[in-house]
Amino acid sequence: MHLPKEIPPGVRIVARTVEGRDPEDGRLKFRDYIGHVISWDGTTLDLSRDPSANGSREAQKVRLTATSIVGLKPIPERRYPAGHHDMDQAGLSDTNPVQDQSNED
Repeated sequence: MHLPKEIPPGVRIVARTVEGRDPEDGRLKFRDYIGHVISWDGTTLDLSRDPSANGSREAQKVRLTATSIVGLKPIPERRYPAGHHDMDQAGLSDTNPVQDQSNED
């Protein structure tokens, strides 16, 4: 895959990597990493990986080599329902736009 020369920090992407061949069936295995770009120098992608949607994995920083990346694409920000456990990690728990607008009177 042709990888871009530049990826702006803060962009949310999915990076698909090759994990190798499954010894049982011989098929290639892939892993997807979804998160925000910290840095990209053309050979190494530093990513702030999102926590899993079901809460089984916390956010983590990962480093991916360009040789392992087989796909990259931008994806939209995750939407959090009210009271969702990841709201604090996303920095959204202190904001309530409806309440803020009603206090302007």
